[in-house]
Amino acid sequence: MRTILVTGGCGFIGSNFIKYWASHHPHDRIVNLDLLTYAGNPNNVAELEGSEQYRFVKADIADAEAVARLFDEEKLAAVVHFAAESHVDRSIRDAGAFVRTNVMGTLCLLEEARRHQVARFVHVSTDEVYGSLGDEGLFTEETPLAPNSPYSASKAGSDLMARAYFETYGLPVMTTRCSNNYGPYQHPEKLIPTIITRALQDQLIPVYGDGTNVRDWLHVEDHCAAIALVLLNGKPGEVYNIGGHNERRNLDIVRTVLQQLGKPETLIQYVQDRLGHDRRYAIDPSKMTTELGWKPKYKLDDGLTATIEWYQHNEAWWRELLTRGDRG
Repeated sequence: MRTILVTGGCGFIGSNFIKYWASHHPHDRIVNLDLLTYAGNPNNVAELEGSEQYRFVKADIADAEAVARLFDEEKLAAVVHFAAESHVDRSIRDAGAFVRTNVMGTLCLLEEARRHQVARFVHVSTDEVYGSLGDEGLFTEETPLAPNSPYSASKAGSDLMARAYFETYGLPVMTTRCSNNYGPYQHPEKLIPTIITRALQDQLIPVYGDGTNVRDWLHVEDHCAAIALVLLNGKPGEVYNIGGHNERRNLDIVRTVLQQLGKPETLIQYVQDRLGHDRRYAIDPSKMTTELGWKPKYKLDDGLTATIEWYQHNEAWWRELLTRGDRG
């Protein structure tokens, strides 16, 4: 039985990955390390509570002593590192929290993984570290890092720290950089859940600027499948871009959701553009396909339909978060 440490496993992508890994590798044991900030919800993985396959540890990845205790207690075969402050708007208001968690927290994990000679370390990052694209072209693994927000700068810093631990100490780190995720259990502060939950309540939906910023959308299940392949078969020291081939303007996403829900476009409210708002992201995931055999299953329209239905059927889940005032 292998023991896998998943950081941030009560968050959106982390919780989906834990359930994905548990279902595909039922003989493995999963340790979930999460501080349970506003974005960490234990209900996301409630079905695993009480299982011998699962252990939850509440701790801060930037608390070096707590991280060291956990690594001393567990014989870990691998680490999959999701834990991060991830909301761009919040990073604009408080950059320091992002540096602490995303850079210093990653350093604590890397150091303990080095000390304990962990065999595999997957560092989960974002395409936002590459900056902004023009109307054409795609991000590749060779695209220079050019982050434009405090969030993306902190993630770029963590990426470089992960690279340094491979180059300096030989720690078998692999870094993944994904496009925008969507799917079940995503916090209402993010774009697609914001659109869905506001539309369901007949509330105005804020759209930054003119709404023509383009994102490349990736269903969280496809992302989890890709990370699993990197964990199992990725080459240490390598970067793997994960994208869904689903480019769409933000305004078109809003219109699609409103149409599917039968809501009027009069709910759209244009607001002042975000500071440093990147114009376009798009990923070339061909390395994942050619080297690891990964291909996304979800087309965006089908994935959006499934996601809308999930939020319709799980109203209590997102309303509880909004009641706590947890929208960004």
